[in-house]
Amino acid sequence: MSHATIGLISPGEMGAAVGACGVAAGSRVCFAVAGRSAATRERARAAGLAEVADLAELTRVSDTVLSVCPPSAALEVARAVLDCGPSGVYVEANAVSPSTAREVAALFAGAGVSLVDGGIVGPPPTRAGLARLYLSGDRAAELAGCFAGSFLEAIPIEGGVGAASALKMGYAAWTKGTTALLAAIQATALAEGVGDALRAEWQRSIPDLLRRLDSLPGVGRKAWRFEGEMHEIADTFRDAGLPEGFHRAAAELFGRWARVHADREPSELEVLAAELARGPNGNPDETGAS
Repeated sequence: MSHATIGLISPGEMGAAVGACGVAAGSRVCFAVAGRSAATRERARAAGLAEVADLAELTRVSDTVLSVCPPSAALEVARAVLDCGPSGVYVEANAVSPSTAREVAALFAGAGVSLVDGGIVGPPPTRAGLARLYLSGDRAAELAGCFAGSFLEAIPIEGGVGAASALKMGYAAWTKGTTALLAAIQATALAEGVGDALRAEWQRSIPDLLRRLDSLPGVGRKAWRFEGEMHEIADTFRDAGLPEGFHRAAAELFGRWARVHADREPSELEVLAAELARGPNGNPDETGAS
């Protein structure tokens, strides 16, 4: 399967980098140009991806359809592919809960399509060692061969559909969940007038935390995608019988963050924190207030 035709949905920043790794490993990777912006098409071409007209053609010519899209669109994309009459393999490689991955698998169960569950850990794989693609399901090991020798390390794991997604959810629950928590802490500290004092204490006792703190403003351009991912993580916790509120709150915070970024990229941490402390209508958050 290392020289398969892979139909990629969709060639965003992560998807295009993953597609480029498939090309580097010897596969033909294509994407549908219908509805894509000029910037997306240029990104895909730069990654070595081939153009096809639309989703129907992509599904028809592909041995494997690989979905790398925002988690909130995962089920919609799967249904759209199913409507095109796929065959071969469908890879659900989005940041979704195990239950969502199994729901996607159920959609394809009677269609003669093999479902491989995937979870991408790390940033876009533009050099070796940055990212791993965990895969589970009956054809996971076979699919891993499509990326052999590329910048993306594909790792099959045991556990069937849902296992790779569970691993991804656990990883992102920490990395992105704590990013949201740190932003909320800083916003609270500044609201109480102790932002500088808390920073000074962190400098003394947890100096590594300051690097993450100073990188917070740059998260804004990705916050819209993280909001949906936090809900998937919350669903994962809920399904395991654990409290889901941690990541529901993180989803709300990333939603606010996305609205701030829609207007501008905050250059100062204090600006970001002040904006995050405001409610959906631009007023101070009314939660708990009289």
